[in-house]
Amino acid sequence: MSKYYSSTRNKQNTLNAKEAILKGFADDKGLFVLPSLGEEQIDLTKLSELSYQQIAEQVLTLLLPDFSTTEIQNAIQNAYTNSFDNDEITPLKAVDDFYVLELFHGPTSAFKDVGLQLLPELMKQSVANNQQVMILAATSGDTGTAALDGFKDKSQMGITVFYPDGGVSPVQQQQMLTTSGENTRVAAIDGNFDDAQTNVKKIFNDSSLKAKLGNNKLLSSANSINIGRLIPQIVYYFSAYKQLIQAGRIKRGDQVSFTVPTGNFGDVLAGYYAKKLGLPVDQLVVACNENNVLADFFATGIYNRNRPFFKTIAPSMDIQVSSNFERLLYYESGQDDQYIKALMDSLETTGQYQITSELLGKIKQEFACGYSTDSQIEAAIKLVFEKYGYLMDPHTASGYRVLRDEQKDQVPMILLSTASPYKFADAVSDALFSKHDDDVKENINKIRQATQVEIPKNLQAIWDKQMVANPTIEPSEMTDLVWKNIGEVFGDD
Repeated sequence: MSKYYSSTRNKQNTLNAKEAILKGFADDKGLFVLPSLGEEQIDLTKLSELSYQQIAEQVLTLLLPDFSTTEIQNAIQNAYTNSFDNDEITPLKAVDDFYVLELFHGPTSAFKDVGLQLLPELMKQSVANNQQVMILAATSGDTGTAALDGFKDKSQMGITVFYPDGGVSPVQQQQMLTTSGENTRVAAIDGNFDDAQTNVKKIFNDSSLKAKLGNNKLLSSANSINIGRLIPQIVYYFSAYKQLIQAGRIKRGDQVSFTVPTGNFGDVLAGYYAKKLGLPVDQLVVACNENNVLADFFATGIYNRNRPFFKTIAPSMDIQVSSNFERLLYYESGQDDQYIKALMDSLETTGQYQITSELLGKIKQEFACGYSTDSQIEAAIKLVFEKYGYLMDPHTASGYRVLRDEQKDQVPMILLSTASPYKFADAVSDALFSKHDDDVKENINKIRQATQVEIPKNLQAIWDKQMVANPTIEPSEMTDLVWKNIGEVFGDD
């Protein structure tokens, strides 16, 4: 199995896993991938006997070949000891005739915690003694909160988070603005998530900034464009399968399907990686909100971001450029790096690209895709709670209708639940009560009284914390702010 990662846009651009994690983003604007993905697979024979941490060790050992066993074990132990409120890390719940994989039991109550508790530990094993790393994160909500928590006060590291002004939930904003790290910085931008993500990518490729940084100060990413963020997410697909075996719902080797709400395509791509590593997956169902560029792509083979941008009640999915989709195209095209470069160049210059019908056919053998409107999301929250007694956040609910469209009687379907419903209390209140209070804390309390669903302790605590400075800037000002933050966090040399 290859020990080197290469860029999706140039196979000759190679790094080992530690270097790829530190760099985050290739110089040619591509994403790092492991060409030999799938050549070795996870042994399923003893899967049901393994803990979450032991499954994680097996996955990381395969995909991070230059990390030692001790480094991997220490990283996993530091990431997942006493940081999640459930011993399974990502517990599986039966709801009617499908299952919900709860990914929100970490310190910020969102699925991003799974990757962003482990990524800082992997970076700690990768950074040299004389190096300092500024992490950059564009967020539509949950990445920012989870990254700030994961990198808070980590030595040799700082983090700058950019989020769209007015484009995150009140609870997400409160979480970000009460970060307590000496090395953490947050800024709102006058734009949407795609504006933030586009400019973060530009910063990574800013040659003048790199020259100012020198050799000892680095920039890296906390988004799932970083393979160190993406790889930990593969683990919970195997964990879900293990839990179904333990519950006697399936036998080893039986196929299962997953419905995954997605914006940047990282969460569902992790499922594709799991399948490549031997997990018996029948279908990966992609669920979008009204920013349904992916749903249109699956129907036409044309990826077109030249369309109206909608602010929805599932704001973490308000994304029109799904960066991780590039990795899927790379693998499904037979690792044709020049083809991928041409597609991505077209996306950058014209806002769209079209793939061949043959490639679209291959992708549709692995995936299905659909979307839900805001009204359908609200209806799903209300129906699933009133009929089955399970409370979903809007992102999870966006997957419910798509799940029902694609569900097969003979194949167990698992819906990935990406966040606590209390992170989106206004939308959940509208769904349950047809209205919400101006005071988000009041909405949270009303939901608790009506549903008896416990409020995560970390969300209860954020209202009493002191808020940090929070500038609102233009996207064009992001580079200058990053340089300023580097000086504040690391000191001027």
